[in-house]
Amino acid sequence: MPPLQINKLFDNDLLRNTKKNCTFVNNASTCSLFLRTSYFVMVTLQHISKTLGGKRILDDVSLEIGAHEVVGLLGPNGAGKSTLMKILTGLWQADEGQVEVCGVDMRKSPHAVAPLIGYLPENNPLYYEMYVREYLLFMLSVSGVKMSQTERKKKVEEVIERVGLTPEVTKKIGNLSKGYKQRVGLAQTLLSSPKLFILDEPTTGLDPNQLEDIRAVIRDLSTDATVILSTHILQEVKEMCDRVVIIDRGSIRSDVKDIEGIDLPQLFHESTIVVNV
Repeated sequence: MPPLQINKLFDNDLLRNTKKNCTFVNNASTCSLFLRTSYFVMVTLQHISKTLGGKRILDDVSLEIGAHEVVGLLGPNGAGKSTLMKILTGLWQADEGQVEVCGVDMRKSPHAVAPLIGYLPENNPLYYEMYVREYLLFMLSVSGVKMSQTERKKKVEEVIERVGLTPEVTKKIGNLSKGYKQRVGLAQTLLSSPKLFILDEPTTGLDPNQLEDIRAVIRDLSTDATVILSTHILQEVKEMCDRVVIIDRGSIRSDVKDIEGIDLPQLFHESTIVVNV
């Protein structure tokens, strides 16, 4: 198997933290990272715990996720899925434990990790009065990614085409359907060419046609990145994911790396049922 190549701008912290198992080829401002193993750990969570309002939301969570995996986070309301995602993005810090993305400690080097992550929150906040292309150009300009104006325009056109926004690009975001608004959110996550996508309930509220379109976009993301998505819909995990992690009461109850042939409803029930003794 040829080595996985990640083309990215890395700072010194990232280079130091990944030099143990990688070879680097420097070319002016670009560092090509060649991973010499067939399985590369993109995300590592070690003994993560988080308490909010006196309640233990996450309790000693440990997990490894490899490059190009599409992982579905399942769990009842209040299980800790969104909290875990916010910790993975760096929006929140864990009270205990360590998070690493691409071998870099998020707490020690947050600025090295941030460009590697594309995050779509559940409520998909957008500027409804802006036009699609205008919005994406604006978000790229304030993202901190160093590009010329010509490069920014080229990148925006690339992501518009990739997520299927071309027919709606001249419209204001507020006039788009729910499905196309989700595509705008996904397009925004693509702007920095991240290697880890974190998608919180990306298919909520979509009709069947919109669902299939968004599924195709999400599946396409895994060709050059890792995808972690949360959902309440078991069928969505079947359609999009190759691994499922079930969280309940702040802990991982099941972690199935090959879900083909798995009875997900039964697994979910057995993993989340509360037995009174």
